[in-house]
Amino acid sequence: MTKLKRMAVLAGTAFCAVAPGQVHAQAAGQWANPTHVYTKICGNCHEIGVGPRLKGRKLEVDFIQQTVRRGLKAMPAFRVTDVDDPMLVKLAEFLSTSERASK
Repeated sequence: MTKLKRMAVLAGTAFCAVAPGQVHAQAAGQWANPTHVYTKICGNCHEIGVGPRLKGRKLEVDFIQQTVRRGLKAMPAFRVTDVDDPMLVKLAEFLSTSERASK
């Protein structure tokens, strides 16, 4: 890994580590739809190359839910106060059936 890429990953990891605190301002139950959650939370890392691409990977719904709640490697865990369980189910279903965006 190049030094520049390593620095970008570290910077992104630091950003993602504080993201749950920033997300708390959006009360659970206040998300319009799964796309809104993805755009405001997940996309902060997963759309800029800090976290792995999620769309189009056909990840299992249970895997997505567990990863969101428990965290994985540099990804922080998100509490039910950040994203409530009903919206997390919708988000996981949205991601598991999403198509990869063309660039």
